[in-house]
Amino acid sequence: MHRQYRTMSRRGLLAQAGRAAALGPLLRATGWSAGAQAGPAAALNRNSAPSDLKITDIRACLVAANFDYPIIRIDTNQGVYGLGECFSGSTMGSALVLKPHLVGKNPLEIDNILGHYGVRRGIRQSAGHMFWNTGYGAIDLALHDIAGKVYGVPVWRLLGNKLRDRILIYCDTPPAEDPKTYGLRMTGRKKKGYKFFKMDLFTWLVRKRPGAIGANGLATDKGLQYLCEYIAAVKDVLGWDVPLAADHFGNMDATDAIRYAKAFEPYNLAWAEDLIENPLDWRSYKRIRQATTTRLLVGELAFGLEEGFKDMIDNEAVDYLQPDIVASGGVREIKRIGDYAHAHQMRIVIHQPGSPIAQIASAHVAAVMPNFWVCEHHASDMPWWDDLATGLPKPMIQDGYVAVPNAPGLGVELNEAVVKEHLRYPEYFEPSTQYDRWVAGPIVPRGPWPHYKADGTWCVCREE
Repeated sequence: MHRQYRTMSRRGLLAQAGRAAALGPLLRATGWSAGAQAGPAAALNRNSAPSDLKITDIRACLVAANFDYPIIRIDTNQGVYGLGECFSGSTMGSALVLKPHLVGKNPLEIDNILGHYGVRRGIRQSAGHMFWNTGYGAIDLALHDIAGKVYGVPVWRLLGNKLRDRILIYCDTPPAEDPKTYGLRMTGRKKKGYKFFKMDLFTWLVRKRPGAIGANGLATDKGLQYLCEYIAAVKDVLGWDVPLAADHFGNMDATDAIRYAKAFEPYNLAWAEDLIENPLDWRSYKRIRQATTTRLLVGELAFGLEEGFKDMIDNEAVDYLQPDIVASGGVREIKRIGDYAHAHQMRIVIHQPGSPIAQIASAHVAAVMPNFWVCEHHASDMPWWDDLATGLPKPMIQDGYVAVPNAPGLGVELNEAVVKEHLRYPEYFEPSTQYDRWVAGPIVPRGPWPHYKADGTWCVCREE
């Protein structure tokens, strides 16, 4: 039986937080001071005029990394700003093009700015599947960062009650063609304290083995035996009782996915991830799930509860869901997805290959979800990753967990000097004037145009 889903009202939570922020004891309890944010406006009392707060700009920079980090910053007229992050690569343009939809708005009106499913108002229509339009999720993060700073509360408080003080992390690991080498890589991660692991099990790993790959580019039955040697090698070094997931098998249909999943059954994987490429094809996933005991996970390529996850949940097509912290809509939307999944007894994993900003944002939303299980980390081989941010413990990941911050907002600021050392391009939050004009969005009146009016008279005007 499916339980009735009830949409939670975040507007009420924000209103409560606003009333609470007016009380001095709450501000003292959070340990927040007016000087917590760097910049010339740091001395401002940011709690003094939230009703007059306005967005003035949105800017971005791109950090060069294993997956480049497109970081955005939303500025306001009171000196407080919010940080967010698009999905890896140069997808920051999907946030910057929304500048005309943001400037002049009060950033505390998060619901009105982001919008709702089936409602034309707001920027929700700019979002979509497959990592192309992750600016929506980045803006969600930045708006919540601002709101938390203004009200003097951590982002998790804007979302609900904190259910855990730290969140479990799974460490992703790139492949090696030699199974023993792959096992040694995992050993290094285990020594760092990680307790949950994922391996990339590309079919091309067995391409040099005779008869391993068929004409369709997928593993033959013999090739699947070879692929399973990698799983066994990793299990041997980690321990067969240690959770291990697998990903990146290749582009296949449900029939081949069933072959792969059944070959993995003896290894009791935590999950097999994204066995087929279409994140919305719940019918194929249900067919696969009914044919195997290997647990299935999907979600990083999908956006929105109604748009991307509801059918998968309603039809019990997979075992677990893995929304991406920004591609799936940001903390507000992931909370909605998590609530609906919880009503259907389905656990949530968070996909996160980004910077410390996306990592700590994941901790905030994970802290309030009863059905949260584990969150990704994909930068274990980058020694300077922790140095990109300030305000957090170092290392951020300790004993396989990330501590949930109690500082206002996301509780993290950029280390400007380190970020500038690792920029993909030299621009560091430069003015985004090229996006001042409307270049994306719905049809709206822009101004007068030359035409004949209904009565036949000529005018250069705009008719209502």
